[in-house]
Amino acid sequence: MNERMAASSDRVMLGPLVAAIDQGTSSTRFLVFNAKTAELLSHHQVEIQQSFPKEGWVEEDPKEILQSVYECMERTCEKLTQLNIDISNIKAIGVTNQRETTLVWDKETGEPLYNAIVWLDLRTQSTVERLINKTPGRNKNHLKHKTGLPISTYFSAVKLRWLMDNVVEVQEAVLARRAMFGTVDSWLIWCLTGGKSGGVHCTDVTNASRTMLFNIHTMDWDPELCKYFDIPMEILPKVRSSSEIYGLMKIYSSLKSGALTGIPISGCLGDQSAALVGQMCFQDGQAKNTYGTGCFLLRNTGLKPVMSDHGLLTTVAYKLGRDQPPCYALEGSVAIAGAAVRWLRDNLGIVQCSTDIEKLAATVGTSYGCYFVPAFSGLYAPYWEPSARGIICGLTQFTNRSHLAFAALEAVCFQTREILDAMNQDSGIPLTQLQVDGGMTSNKLLMQLQADILCIPVVKPSMPETTALGAAMAAGAAEGVSVWSLKPEDLSAVTSEKFEPQINPEESEYRYARWKKAVQKAMNWETTEPVSNGNGETSIFSSAPLGFYILGSMFMLIGAKYIAGCQN
Repeated sequence: MNERMAASSDRVMLGPLVAAIDQGTSSTRFLVFNAKTAELLSHHQVEIQQSFPKEGWVEEDPKEILQSVYECMERTCEKLTQLNIDISNIKAIGVTNQRETTLVWDKETGEPLYNAIVWLDLRTQSTVERLINKTPGRNKNHLKHKTGLPISTYFSAVKLRWLMDNVVEVQEAVLARRAMFGTVDSWLIWCLTGGKSGGVHCTDVTNASRTMLFNIHTMDWDPELCKYFDIPMEILPKVRSSSEIYGLMKIYSSLKSGALTGIPISGCLGDQSAALVGQMCFQDGQAKNTYGTGCFLLRNTGLKPVMSDHGLLTTVAYKLGRDQPPCYALEGSVAIAGAAVRWLRDNLGIVQCSTDIEKLAATVGTSYGCYFVPAFSGLYAPYWEPSARGIICGLTQFTNRSHLAFAALEAVCFQTREILDAMNQDSGIPLTQLQVDGGMTSNKLLMQLQADILCIPVVKPSMPETTALGAAMAAGAAEGVSVWSLKPEDLSAVTSEKFEPQINPEESEYRYARWKKAVQKAMNWETTEPVSNGNGETSIFSSAPLGFYILGSMFMLIGAKYIAGCQN
């Protein structure tokens, strides 16, 4: 007893703590913050496996996602104990997640009925084309007045429609009224609050606004939209604000993280909205860009939804309390950013580790006229062109893997420039600097390139985990928790690093013009009516130009890699 008292007296006294689950496309993290200072005290990260069962398909295992959350919680709690920090000081938990990724599970067994279909997935392209063909004037913006979104493979409704059309287990569960639909936040909150034993089936307004089933004006599921996609409304989660107590944690008491049992889950934001909150962009006109698997630029537009004329999305930024008004944002979404680096690592073996890309690119300091358009999932904002595919062009015999690495980083910056240009046109007030966050911002070469290509300063906070911070802020500020004040005068000052443009604007414009030319070459690669390869499956080589191009590109890349290997 005396030993236990002595141990407890040695514990570091920090005041209230708030935790966040950050479930992203490529990894899961659990992070613990000091609610008074916003200091990150401890965290743990686990990489998530993606599977690609067919061309254009991207899936993840819902059970692996859940298990990764448990593992991150357990390891973080162990680290806190080692740091002598009392786990019982954690007063709330927030959830932030990859958006649009779609799951259906059985509420009686608690089992997923299919893998999670990831936001990047392209299997619904024919469904999208069919829906657009049905609209007056073949208008992909037919539902935009209600949803703020174009009809696209990106959003959840078409993924859910595919599951209901193609997976027998889902069809049977829907008919038997056992099916539950949700994005990743819904799946995690349901499981963590009890699952089949009383789990809470809910989502927040930011995640709901990415489904194409949610009316961003009424702030609820829209019966007409559900009828349009033929989705039964009873399978949808209840829509809640981004900051309120949804339910209490239930974890096995045998685990170290069992100490989290009974703690309220009281914050929920889609990852890009969470980053907006974490960057403290609470004023109309403030913006941030997050560099992760994709790249997402959000600009707060205040209490009114602003419709874009330049290919951007209108989305719900946050609703920080049940009785608070919603705030809206304009969003530019880029599908492939960090995923291009992962592709260079996993598919081509150009780097052993994603962090090696900076060192490799820095050895040449230029792409030497090589341009890489990573349109693996078509092109998102501002084009919304699902028929585009990835290309590498401007290759010469001089091009090597270092130039390709540099071109991959430049591609992230050029895509950001495109959505920033669109945002400046929509708002009429150009941004004078860009606030950034996300895993890729640790790459200083990338940040400098971004400043050079935008011709404005890039500002990176010293604490890069702004997505998780946003979820923690929402959870800590919730009514009934109230350990984190969101009043402007109470928000912690953020230290940051600034990258100033170092090249002249003429050089920047020349490179950007070449990029735009490369993008045009990437358009219209995929045929709209795929040709079967004989066993009922469609093939990437159904598009002859694309087939020849990919083969040619692969041979050249393999040759370049071989030559580079010999030289080393």
